[in-house]
Amino acid sequence: MSIHQITSFNGYTSNQQQNQDRYLKPGVILTSAFGVGTALAAISKRQGFSLKPSSIKNTPVRDWAIFRLYNKKRPDKKTIELEEKEIISMACASVAGGLAGGAIFDDKKHFKAKLRESVNQILGNVLVPVACVGGASRLYKANKVKLMSAMPQLKGSGKFAKNFNKVLKVLPGSVATIVSLGIGIVAGNRVSNFLNEKLFHKKVERNIKGSDFAPHVDDLGMAVSLMADKSKGASFIQRIVPLFLCVPGVETGTHRD
Repeated sequence: MSIHQITSFNGYTSNQQQNQDRYLKPGVILTSAFGVGTALAAISKRQGFSLKPSSIKNTPVRDWAIFRLYNKKRPDKKTIELEEKEIISMACASVAGGLAGGAIFDDKKHFKAKLRESVNQILGNVLVPVACVGGASRLYKANKVKLMSAMPQLKGSGKFAKNFNKVLKVLPGSVATIVSLGIGIVAGNRVSNFLNEKLFHKKVERNIKGSDFAPHVDDLGMAVSLMADKSKGASFIQRIVPLFLCVPGVETGTHRD
């Protein structure tokens, strides 16, 4: 083979790789979002929202399941409730979508690495942290009255005293959730390192990255729910949880050794 032929061949391979890389992330984002959207549709239907096109068409956009916020003036209007099992199902759907996208848009030689990453994402970045925060949430709710009554309160009826007392009352729940989330993320990272070493026989030290925190905005929703059982702010945060749950799928589909 001549030098010209080798150069042409290498050039073609390089261009092919560039094209593949260009479409990989957008493709994986779409398939991850499709997975989350499918799971969210199933959750909406299970919680009593209609998925019939005619019903959706005749419903104002603000009242669609994915957009409807809690309104204290209309407490009878239901909103989607995202608790542990719903969060886990959407995260798993995201990872499945990302894995499918990686298989479609990336070279087959990277599929095993993506498969390993899917296990790390589900166990390390989702199940362990959500279990920690969920456990802390239930424990807090069981002792909520005692904890709130134990918090000191400023005397007086002024605006500062009222606001300060409100902060003190929500402090135990906030601290419990932040601490449990931190423990969950660190524990999840340890689980990922253990899986890499013992199950996949790869000595890879997975450090905590900024993207590891993105799926845990769902836990922020739990935190707000602890502070205010029903509020517009809590329901807004829960509405954007599905967007953040696309991250595990994108991390899976774009992963390479």
